[in-house]
Amino acid sequence: MILVTGGAGYIGIHTSLQLLHEGYELVIVDNFTNSSLESINRLKKITKKQFKLYHVDLLDKSALEMIFRENKISAVVHLAGLKSVGESVRFPLEYYSNNIIGTLNLCEIMKKFGIKSLVFSSSATVYGENNKMPVTENAHLSTTNPYGRSKLIIESILGDLYKSDKEWSIAILRYFNPVGAHSSGQFGEAPNGTPNNLMPFVSQVAIGIREELKVFGDNYTTRDGTGVRDYIHIEDLAKGHIKALSNILESSGLEAYNLGTGKGYSVLEVIKTFEEVSGKIIPYTIVDRRDGDIAECYADPSKAYDKLGWKAEKGLFEMCVDAWRWQKNNPNGYKNSNSKEEIIFT
Repeated sequence: MILVTGGAGYIGIHTSLQLLHEGYELVIVDNFTNSSLESINRLKKITKKQFKLYHVDLLDKSALEMIFRENKISAVVHLAGLKSVGESVRFPLEYYSNNIIGTLNLCEIMKKFGIKSLVFSSSATVYGENNKMPVTENAHLSTTNPYGRSKLIIESILGDLYKSDKEWSIAILRYFNPVGAHSSGQFGEAPNGTPNNLMPFVSQVAIGIREELKVFGDNYTTRDGTGVRDYIHIEDLAKGHIKALSNILESSGLEAYNLGTGKGYSVLEVIKTFEEVSGKIIPYTIVDRRDGDIAECYADPSKAYDKLGWKAEKGLFEMCVDAWRWQKNNPNGYKNSNSKEEIIFT
């Protein structure tokens, strides 16, 4: 049985869906701060499979421990955490408390129950600035914001944990820029309030929720002057978790893996592709660069291919097609759904 923390969120629901399709038994834990119960309703409906769900915050150590007492868990996919770079700058203490203490609680309970297999959701933000592109897992680690720093601290904690006990098997997955949605149009990114990421903002402009997009800087040393990032389809990302999980269940060790396509797309290329897909014009205005933004960041994903047998398969066009399908089908995200089902919390 696999425990998925943050299993109702954007990455979590796609990963949970893939795990169920692969035949794993699941226990999902979520505090529903950045997620919706409707995503769980849809997961149950589309998979027609049973799974356990707990409405629990990882900061509630006693409630978390009860989950381990009630279920025979063999591994954990740890996706729970606050995730907005901008918000982390405004509320650093909340980010450190939630992300780091929640992970400490989880690891302490895993240790208590003898469960030593963990897939951890990290981020490419741990690479910071001034690294050669494409960036490899051996690049210098640094960060410019509390969100990224919380991920970097957790990576260090996990490193120390493995050094103390070599029976642990830990995969650290450094995501680049997850975008898109499930091809069914039933699952996608549903940000609370103003989107923090490019793709959902573009799609909201396309459907008329927002008037225009702000492009932060057009004078970078890139092919069109706008920032270049490695965007990865959410379904490819979910499959990366399956490969990592399979690996840690068969061996011990600690390894970090880049999950990206190895290709960089500029902001203007994303806008142009989305316009082609949607048939809509995306109005945008060039504004000043944001502090801490770098010209380009894209992955060298070869380690994940060599050691996990994983490779991203979908390109920017497919990312935009699926993001637009999700946006059209769900203009308000998971809100105002016609679903009449209701999940009863365990």
